[in-house]
Amino acid sequence: MEVLGTLDIVIAGAGISGLSTAVGLHRFVFVKVALPSFELVRSRVTLIKVVSHRLGIRSMVLESSDKLRATGFAFTTWFNAWKAMEALGVSQHVRDLHDLLQGWVVGHISPGNPSKEMLFPKSEEYESRCVQRKVLLEALADELPQGTIRFSSKVVHIELSGYYKMVHLSDGTILKTKVLVGCDGVKSVVGKWLGFKNPATTSRLAIRGLTHFPQGHGFGKKFFQFYGNGVRSGFIPCDHNTVYWFLTHTGTELDEETSPENIKEFVLNKIKDLPENIKSVVETTDLDSMVMSRLKYRPPWELLWANIAKDNVCVAGDALHPMTPDIGQGGCSAMEDGVILARCLGEAIKAKGETEDEGERYKRIEQGLKKYAGKRKWRSIDLITTSYTVGFIQQSTGKWMNLLRDKFLSSFLSRLLLKKSHFDCGSLVPT
Repeated sequence: MEVLGTLDIVIAGAGISGLSTAVGLHRFVFVKVALPSFELVRSRVTLIKVVSHRLGIRSMVLESSDKLRATGFAFTTWFNAWKAMEALGVSQHVRDLHDLLQGWVVGHISPGNPSKEMLFPKSEEYESRCVQRKVLLEALADELPQGTIRFSSKVVHIELSGYYKMVHLSDGTILKTKVLVGCDGVKSVVGKWLGFKNPATTSRLAIRGLTHFPQGHGFGKKFFQFYGNGVRSGFIPCDHNTVYWFLTHTGTELDEETSPENIKEFVLNKIKDLPENIKSVVETTDLDSMVMSRLKYRPPWELLWANIAKDNVCVAGDALHPMTPDIGQGGCSAMEDGVILARCLGEAIKAKGETEDEGERYKRIEQGLKKYAGKRKWRSIDLITTSYTVGFIQQSTGKWMNLLRDKFLSSFLSRLLLKKSHFDCGSLVPT
């Protein structure tokens, strides 16, 4: 078996959280404050010199696929996501390629129920765009030095080796690393090493699609959402020509073996009472531009006693907090993870002493990862719990729950979504 040389940081997974962490480390800014000399202090002249430079912490990102994967096509970005993208240096590029949403229209999926419209205030706190995952992943990857991402590299086993971790890949390669970060999704090998159980599976399936209109979709710049009868669906323009759509439902009519043709027919049947321009989005979708998956989440109480970080190993993104998509925070919170983890790790690494030994370095990194875990535990619990609760309310088929939701809770749920997005992960400059 081939053992590569010792690496500083290995990140398993080149998804949103993995690439955000790698870019955050690469862009981490080291700040040094030069204190005034004795002569200056005595003469009552106080001059403090602040010296900052990008530390450029290198990492290796392992991706099991042979290219960047954009599972799910697109996702809605809110205030917290844009704060993270600003820290990572990709916000303007992503903004230029996606339309700013002006508000949303919420209605019942059955006929005879008027829709409600809500416009977003013109403020950065309400900035929302539907971002194509492929565009975001490529923007993040372009920020990294050549060769940072190692494709066709699936992690299969992890073992201890003193102050290091030995990461075994499916091709027989072994990587020796000082830090291991698991961003390898809901079936995380790193998460299992830390003691995480497999995520819980819900009774709900999600169908997602991306539709391209060469002559323009004519939707405007609003998020359309419909719910009722155990179904929740949404149609969101990404730009002038592209619309992302989804439908989640509770039922046993479909399974993972259902053909794309039958999936499309199922969706059209569920939205048969919606306006023609809405139905045309699904009708126009190519069969290879649809995916279906069972919704999973991590029970929030598991995070109360789980090891988000242990020794020199931690997890982020879906490996840490898989959640249902009902408040649109899966991808947004993954970027939060990346920025905060990069800052905590960067602070630990830059604090290196001149005569430090391996044990002291190991302890410093361990403390940095514990700091990250402390910052992400309660945020993750909050998002998972809120998302599950909102999904339960929106897809309820009970008579009284439907009445309560339709008459009183729809505007409350919309405000709750916006409230959970008002989170600033901070910059990559340590305080």
